[in-house]
Amino acid sequence: VVAVVVVVVVVVVVVVVVVVVVVVVVVVVVPEVVMEVVVVVVVVVVVVVAMVVIIAVVVVVMVVVVIVLVVVLVVVAVVVVVVATVVVVVVVVVVVSSSSSSSSSSSNGSGASSSSTSSSSSSSSSSNSSSNSRS
Repeated sequence: VVAVVVVVVVVVVVVVVVVVVVVVVVVVVVPEVVMEVVVVVVVVVVVVVAMVVIIAVVVVVMVVVVIVLVVVLVVVAVVVVVVATVVVVVVVVVVVSSSSSSSSSSSNGSGASSSSTSSSSSSSSSSNSSSNSRS
C-alpha cells in the first residue's frame, strides 16, 4: 500500500513538472502559439493525472478489502477450530464418564449376586449340618 502511494505521488509530481515546463516553453519560446493549444494540453494532462490518481485509489481500496477479507477468514477459521475442539472435548468427557458409571454399576451387580450366592450356600450347609446332627 505504501509503495502504491509513493508511486502515485511520484507520477503526479513528474506530470506536474512536465506540464509546467511545457507551458513555460510554449509561452516563452513560441509566443505566437494559440492559447487554445495550451489549454488543451493542460486539460489532457489534468485528465491523465486524475485517471492515475483514481486508479491508485481503487488499487489501494482493493488491497484494503482483500486484507480485511483475509483477516475475517482467519478469525472464522480460528473460531471454528475452537468450537470443534470444545465439542470434541465435551463428547469425550461425556463418553468416558458414562462408560465409567456403567462399569461401576455392573461391578456392584456382580458383587450383589456373589453375596447372595454365598448366603445361599451357607444356609444349605447349615441345613446339612442340622440333618446330620439329627441322624
